[in-house]
Amino acid sequence: MKNTPKDHLLAGATALCVLLIVGLLGVLLWQIVAGGAGVISGEFLTQSPTADMTGGGIFPAIIGTVIVTMLMTVAGVPVGVATAIWLSEYAPRRSKLAALVRIAVNNLAGVPSIVFGLFGLGFFVLFIGGGIDDVVYGPGTPVWGKPSVLWASLTLAVLTLPVVIVTTEEALRTVPQELRDASLALGATRFQTVFKVVVPNALGGILTGVILAVSRGAGEVAPILFCGAANFLPHLPTDLRDMFMHLGYHIFALATQSPNVDAARPMLFGTVLVLLVLTFSLNLVAVVVRSRARARLRA
Repeated sequence: MKNTPKDHLLAGATALCVLLIVGLLGVLLWQIVAGGAGVISGEFLTQSPTADMTGGGIFPAIIGTVIVTMLMTVAGVPVGVATAIWLSEYAPRRSKLAALVRIAVNNLAGVPSIVFGLFGLGFFVLFIGGGIDDVVYGPGTPVWGKPSVLWASLTLAVLTLPVVIVTTEEALRTVPQELRDASLALGATRFQTVFKVVVPNALGGILTGVILAVSRGAGEVAPILFCGAANFLPHLPTDLRDMFMHLGYHIFALATQSPNVDAARPMLFGTVLVLLVLTFSLNLVAVVVRSRARARLRA
């Protein structure tokens, strides 16, 4: 087939857009690496920050980010996957309840992240936590009704639910209907068909949704502003009711609240670099798990 001038124009415009995006990404990464690589050291990764945030390290922020991300994954992924399985495999095609759930998921995906933070403060911290305190400890005794690592993790889990639900449902739809029919024809129950035939064949797409959810949750700051993140906390959280430091919030504090912004700039770039490396590492682990799952399925 002969290419027309319009085809060449479209190909050139597409290539230009790709080069522009890759170039901007390269410039951004170069600035971060150039500004933060000199700060990275053993002390920077293992020490607590100083009170003026111009020295010390970011160890509490690293641990806090890892803890919150893991709790978010444990709390959000099973609920999201279960919801997607129900929508795809169990809900009737013309179910009004399923339609309402899909509308709710789509609307949830468009809510600004700061609204999730206010929701976490109002629902998890004040309503659930405050209710537990009123029943167990008596009014005026804040034990669970205060910002903590638990409520921040649950808020992030709600934030990432639409990603997990949508990607999982799309992955389940890619499984051929013939596999379901063959399993049912051989005498398997619906439950056995779903969890021994459909889910294993869709595992790659499900893990893709988990990767996207982990990536978004690890870098979000607005939802945890009101739910547990601390500006300066040199010790590690030892309880689900403790507050915590977070790399994203620490970057925000270094950029806007440091008494000496120029002196804190190297720590700012170093913290950004560590957050990127941590996020990429979590993604890499999820990609490896997904690749092994696909290889095992092919075998």
